[in-house]
Amino acid sequence: MLTGRMASTTDYRDPAPFSAQAQDLSFTFFPAGADRKDAVLRIINGAQSSLKIAFYIFACDAVGGEVRDALVAAARRGVVVTLIVDGFGSEADDEFFADMTAAGGTFLVFMAKWSRRALIRNHQKILIADDAVAMMGGFNIEDDYFAPPQQNGWNDLGFRLEGEVVARVAQWFAELVEWAGDRKAQFHDIRRRVRNWDGGDGPVQVLIGGPTKGLSSWARSVTLDMEEGDRLDMMMAYFAPNKRLREYIHRIARKGQTNLLLAGKSDNAATIGASRALHGKLLEAGAKVYEFQPCKLHTKLIVLDNAVYLGSANFDMRSLYVNLEIVLRIEDAELAARMRSFIHDHLPASQQVTREVHAQRATLWTKAKWWASWFLVSVVDYTVSRKLNLGP
Repeated sequence: MLTGRMASTTDYRDPAPFSAQAQDLSFTFFPAGADRKDAVLRIINGAQSSLKIAFYIFACDAVGGEVRDALVAAARRGVVVTLIVDGFGSEADDEFFADMTAAGGTFLVFMAKWSRRALIRNHQKILIADDAVAMMGGFNIEDDYFAPPQQNGWNDLGFRLEGEVVARVAQWFAELVEWAGDRKAQFHDIRRRVRNWDGGDGPVQVLIGGPTKGLSSWARSVTLDMEEGDRLDMMMAYFAPNKRLREYIHRIARKGQTNLLLAGKSDNAATIGASRALHGKLLEAGAKVYEFQPCKLHTKLIVLDNAVYLGSANFDMRSLYVNLEIVLRIEDAELAARMRSFIHDHLPASQQVTREVHAQRATLWTKAKWWASWFLVSVVDYTVSRKLNLGP
């Protein structure tokens, strides 16, 4: 793997799809954009009775058009199509989906009006066909999320899921439909839904993140696991946790069992700066830190002991405490080993941030920019930080 010197990563190729069984669930993982797009279209084209879809970003570009056209075709053959997009993240509108709604489909916008609830973004990525098959992950419906690394597409991970838990995901989707479909929906209502959601207590849990009094099921679960954990591997697009979670990671790292694969490229340089502000303490505690080099990193994957967290959530303040997120927690030793191996397979294409590398970077001016980035990303807002575009 790369250490201090930036070497060429032009030979990197996204891994092929792979499958796994865990806790009576069947997974197929799609690390490559082209495979991910094919999987999305196959699920839509194969739906017989219903399609339930929610995405943060749905763009009016080539991929967005392909997916939209597949939804139109599904609606015309009698499939009940319900689509929710986020009003902040998506550019696709009623006109873009006019043929789908004319064919009987439902198009809803999750739009937080200008008030306290304007902070909320529906960051979830959900595709459910016939309440039997689901596809989830970190990707959105936009060209960049399906482009190869040679075109600086997003490195991301989508997964196809079959098993009883799909029905539980569909139950949460129904909650979203109720809220997004009510023009008078209030901030306290979505808080109540997040607060009252029962993620379960077995080896398979459907966790929901969002603004609520106390911790959401997603934030509570990952916090408890961090507090008690002994081994941590993480591949994470945006990494800017609060002090409490950083202290838990430091404690795990002191046991010599922490590998953090973070973004070396992004569409928002401030998110990299915010992450780098935390590297010094992590390295002092014994964590191994890497930055992925071939392209922008968007994957969200945590392996904590034998628990695997898969879904839409980053490991930053917005995803932990503000955005609506959906995350599966699967406790399964074999799946944990497979996903840990998946993370480690990316290390040869990453730069290891050693203490020497960090010291070379950490000039007084650079550290000031890092902490300004952390403040903007973690305290102010991701959007503001992106507009300021502070360098890392």
